[in-house]
Amino acid sequence: MTQPQVNEFIPPPECPVFEPSWEEFADPFAYINKIRPIAEKTGICKIRPPPDWQPPFACDVDRLKFTPRIQRLNELEAQTRVKLNFLDQIAKFWELQGCKLKIPQVERKILDLYQLNKLVNEEGGFDAVCRERRWTKISVKMGFAPGKAIGSHLRAHYERILYPYNLFQTGANLPVRTLTSTLTNDTKDKEYTPHDLPQRQSVQPQETCSIARRAKRMRSEVSLYIPTLVLKVQLTLFLTLAAEGLCQNVLSHQVDHYMCLVCGSGSAEDRLLLCDGCDDSYHIFCLIPPLHDVPRGDWRCPRCLVEECGKPAVAFGFEQANRSYTLQTFGDMADSFKSDYFNMPVHMVPTELVEKEFWRLVSTIEEDVTVEYGADIASKEFGSGFPVRNGHFEVSPEDEHYLTSGWNLNNMPVLDASVLTHITADICGMKVPWLYVGMCFSSFCWHIEDHWSYSINYLHWGEPKTWYGAPGYAAEHLEAVMKKLAPELFEFQPDLLHQLVTIMNPNTLMNNGVPIYRTNQCAGEFVITFPRAYHSGFNQGFNFAEAVNFCTMDWMPFGRGCVAHYRQLNRYCVFSHDEMVCNMAIKADTIDVNLAATLHEDMVIMIQQEKELREKITKKGVMQSRQVDYEVLPDEARQCFKCLTTCYLSGITCACSPDKMVCLYHTQNLCSCPPINLTLHYKFTLDELYPLMASVKLRANSYKDWVSNVQDIVENKGTKKKGATTDLLTRVDDFQQRSECLLSDESPSALELQDLLDVSLGLDVELPQLPLLRERLEQARWLETVQQASSRPDSLCLDTMRRLIDQGVGLAPHSSVERAMARLQELLTVSEQWEERVLSLLEARPYQGIETLVAALQEVENIPAYLPNCLQLKDVVTKAKKWLHEAETLQLGGRIPVLDILSELVLRAEGIPVKLDPLSRLEALVSDVKSWKETAAKTFLLKNSPFSLLEVLCPRCDIGSAHQKSKSKKVKEAPQIIKKTLTKLDSLCDMTTLAEVRQREMEILLSLRSSNESKLLPAESCCALSVCVCQKAPSGAMMQCELCRDIFHCGCVTTTAELEYGQAWLCPLCQRSRKPPLDKVLPLLASLQRIRVRLPEGDALRFLIERTVRWQHRVQQACADGVLENVSKMVSVFYFVNIVVDLTLCAVSLFRATLIPELEELMVEGFLLQVTLPETEQLYRYLLYKLVPLPSQSPPCGNSTEQDQKSPKGSPQHKVTAPTKCHTKCIMP
Repeated sequence: MTQPQVNEFIPPPECPVFEPSWEEFADPFAYINKIRPIAEKTGICKIRPPPDWQPPFACDVDRLKFTPRIQRLNELEAQTRVKLNFLDQIAKFWELQGCKLKIPQVERKILDLYQLNKLVNEEGGFDAVCRERRWTKISVKMGFAPGKAIGSHLRAHYERILYPYNLFQTGANLPVRTLTSTLTNDTKDKEYTPHDLPQRQSVQPQETCSIARRAKRMRSEVSLYIPTLVLKVQLTLFLTLAAEGLCQNVLSHQVDHYMCLVCGSGSAEDRLLLCDGCDDSYHIFCLIPPLHDVPRGDWRCPRCLVEECGKPAVAFGFEQANRSYTLQTFGDMADSFKSDYFNMPVHMVPTELVEKEFWRLVSTIEEDVTVEYGADIASKEFGSGFPVRNGHFEVSPEDEHYLTSGWNLNNMPVLDASVLTHITADICGMKVPWLYVGMCFSSFCWHIEDHWSYSINYLHWGEPKTWYGAPGYAAEHLEAVMKKLAPELFEFQPDLLHQLVTIMNPNTLMNNGVPIYRTNQCAGEFVITFPRAYHSGFNQGFNFAEAVNFCTMDWMPFGRGCVAHYRQLNRYCVFSHDEMVCNMAIKADTIDVNLAATLHEDMVIMIQQEKELREKITKKGVMQSRQVDYEVLPDEARQCFKCLTTCYLSGITCACSPDKMVCLYHTQNLCSCPPINLTLHYKFTLDELYPLMASVKLRANSYKDWVSNVQDIVENKGTKKKGATTDLLTRVDDFQQRSECLLSDESPSALELQDLLDVSLGLDVELPQLPLLRERLEQARWLETVQQASSRPDSLCLDTMRRLIDQGVGLAPHSSVERAMARLQELLTVSEQWEERVLSLLEARPYQGIETLVAALQEVENIPAYLPNCLQLKDVVTKAKKWLHEAETLQLGGRIPVLDILSELVLRAEGIPVKLDPLSRLEALVSDVKSWKETAAKTFLLKNSPFSLLEVLCPRCDIGSAHQKSKSKKVKEAPQIIKKTLTKLDSLCDMTTLAEVRQREMEILLSLRSSNESKLLPAESCCALSVCVCQKAPSGAMMQCELCRDIFHCGCVTTTAELEYGQAWLCPLCQRSRKPPLDKVLPLLASLQRIRVRLPEGDALRFLIERTVRWQHRVQQACADGVLENVSKMVSVFYFVNIVVDLTLCAVSLFRATLIPELEELMVEGFLLQVTLPETEQLYRYLLYKLVPLPSQSPPCGNSTEQDQKSPKGSPQHKVTAPTKCHTKCIMP
């Protein structure tokens, strides 16, 4: 997985998913109670019914017509809404002064005025930030790069836009600051709409499905702007005027004469500014600060500004759309919206993409997307999605069992095991299901269910619904985090989270320590939320869901705690908890014994609190009392005037306000009358409550009494035991004792339980312990399996943990099983979280640093489980550490790294998904070396050269072999036929080896020269002589190489141009490179030394330059020793040789071999150097002119042309003609 981008949404871990068998699915509450120890730790869970459980969709589609809610996404998120509200206040402030606000851009991004204002306030205010020069610090906190002078821009924007507003808020009478000329009252901006809250809520959706299209991002030209001369209003202005008596003087003037309220003068009428709110007049130069011009828009005076900006904000809530939909029309709109938004068919949009886009949209103020949600549709009016008796939907005989199914949401709240069945009223949404029709991005905000009850949601059909949940124990933590991050919202609406209008990014909550879990609910799946578990989510597309509440006996403590919580928030109760408890107590004989035990505990608390409250008011002086039947009163008539709690056991009234009632907690808030005037209205006396509680206790203890009686019968106390009966009873008694011992053991041995069950086979009596023993046997075997798996963490994988948990869910509840399940679930959750986190770390782009991975590895090493991703992380960290160590030692102590090692390190780094800091430096070195090699190749290599740069720079070790191979084809085809004979040139790249190869090169080449020259000796038949690349006899004009001394037909070789006299010609096999001048080669070596990387080509180049310098010294030494002077003494002898026409080339070669071997070796090495030197050409010309002076007459050649006679070219040995006899003549051009 690629690394998430900045602020990109990271999905929370998945909540548990359960797949009950048909037997488990038969009893909903028994199964929910079984999975509760696991599921309540995540707050939400998903249940997949058995595959064949597919209830028919029974809703009256034709009659269903609903008006959806309008949701603007970026208003849902708490922190984004705070920013929008702040912008509304700023815009309203400037609009009331005839100015239009324009939000500036900084670094091509819309400036976050809310964050800027917040940071400046945190740093001590504008003056403190300016005085201590903290603007750069603020710019960095806002995410801007340091060093770009952003701080000065932020200061200018704050001073123009926010500073006057903050002065107005504080009412400070501060001097006016000079504003820049960029604040102009620009009337050309026609697109601005003030960002006030009512306008943001009054969204008018279009009549077609084009509503909620993706909004264009905010552009700079549509942003808000402010005029140049900004009016800084102070609340103290009118106090000052009043103190000076100016207001009184002004008001004493005639009404029809406008006078300035500041100076009291009516002069300069063209400069008088009339308030559009109250018609008060002010000179523009009397205002603080003075205005240079009259504003063109509406203007409010300081007093009106205070009144307008001081009005309380409207409470945030969803508006209803102006049109109604059927399922068909809503679905068409929803599908069209999603396909247009993502530009692909709705079924092809990945859920992950929709999820990330949703959280991006709710977090931006730059993009407005509006959707609609058909929420809280009463199923009573249009029919439930589940079939019901006497409904309009005709149920087929094979589907009749769905009518009575406990999972039918119409039945679940009123099952015997649900305490809501004891509430007489049909509460829509709690006892009667609600319907939900969703579209893409439509959402339900963070909330907990009324009275902290359970909820169950079934998705009938359509695209998935994405859920997020927090466990009940984290509810207060979640509330505290949201209040901390968005305090402005909660100051105005303390019960904001009960309004279902606010969401917050799960990543933000998780970063603040709130555990969050998620799931995707697909069609045909249930999602259950547990008591006080906050949950929220959104729809992936068009779908239809149904939800209802239910309460089991384990909910009872939550319910009473919720009533106390509502009392603190002054929040209405949906029903009276005390009334429900009393209704259950009246029917104590018929309720479940376990429920009776829980009910008894709740009644003890209820009666104790009621007793203390009645004693308290009695001590205060409340003496009057009256018994009242609260059931006959409407709910609004028995609500506490203070906290809105629904009174049932008691309430206080007063004759002065007969329409008011308070609970016993708020007696002092009813009226100011003395307590003696107050009257206590009660439902039951305490003497009536105690018998109710006793009946519940009796029902709770009835099971224990029954068990005791059964044990007495089994033990058969007081009877005589005789014969076989005595033996049987003895064995039964022994069985019971062993059973009691094993069943009392927290973790009995599976072997002992099996042995005991085997003993029971020989007892021909009914043993009540057998079912429990079998249950404990299954539990013990499962516990042993869990223990064995835990003892081998190397093989305890995620699939094993899931399989064990699935097996544990099917077991009967027991504390040991629940503890093991909790440990397993915790281990599984931690393991899954770390597997996902490690995977995200390994797949992050750009790569994470080694420190981050090491820190993660230290945390996962202690997880006792087999986690493949974590093992991969360990391997990656090991490789990264090894790589970093090698990279560190590569240049340790000033070493120069070798290219091969460097390249191998860089190549290995590609397979290590870690941010390796030295890698960029090493890659730069490799890149520099590559560039250097390309430059060197362009300098040395011929076009389409078959040789590599290293082969050209190193001494030749293939002399002779390439010449022999080339005889089969023409030299024109040499690049295609020459093969590389050096298989390991790298081994040659040390100076000692290169020197040895250079010596061998000289020896082989001199031998080759002698061999080639010997072929030119007189032969019996010229036809036996094979020359050139074509291996044919000499014929016509021939070219002779000055290096290898081989001869070639002029038609078999190519030359770029005719050589001048005194220029040496080399055959294509000897001309291996361009032979650049030395002044072009030396910078190459210098640049390589700056790179500080050792490579074979560099060593070869260094050796070539050293060889060149040594050769230059040898030439200078030869001149100094007089070797060249000896050549002059041979001139007459050479002339003699030249006169004798029949003298063969063999004689010339013999002359060179015997007379000047030192000079010949010097000249040969000069030709071998792959560098052009002036000394080479000078030495060659010197020897040429001394040994073979330019003749005055043309050679005796029958086919020589006039041009040849006028412009002689080539050296004496360059061209020869094939002889007609067996011996060869040297033809001088």
